[in-house]
Amino acid sequence: MEKSISLLTEIKQSFGLKEVDIRTYSPLTLAYIGDAVYDLIFRTAVVQRGNCPVNRLHHQTIRYVKAPAQAVLAQALVDEFSDEELAVYKRGRNARSYSTAKNATAKEYEKATGLEALVGYLYLTDQMERALWLIQTGLARTDEKGKDNGQKKV
Repeated sequence: MEKSISLLTEIKQSFGLKEVDIRTYSPLTLAYIGDAVYDLIFRTAVVQRGNCPVNRLHHQTIRYVKAPAQAVLAQALVDEFSDEELAVYKRGRNARSYSTAKNATAKEYEKATGLEALVGYLYLTDQMERALWLIQTGLARTDEKGKDNGQKKV
């Protein structure tokens, strides 16, 4: 069975994009693309669960993609990051953005930006299996903590 070509490869081929040294990207650039990829993952998961009104799809999705939820996920995963992934996460977390989240603390926003930078890095280095594994592992861990503390799922 043939392995399918990644979305990244398809995009690069379709638009004739050149290879770029990932180390030249700023952490906020990685977070910019990572935000879109992270959002796409959760939108896909929500839509695949069943057809429903778009407003409901949106509300189901934002539970996972808002900065506080991303911060919780990042905290649950930090011990799983490789040295390279941890370095990317920290660069994203420590980057100074000129914007802030509306409904998150500064620390939550920083952790969320770090996670988005890592997802962007994994996407741009064609490591989506790793990104998906990390997200699934983080969700499982946050679900367990939520149950232990009597809290809602992330």
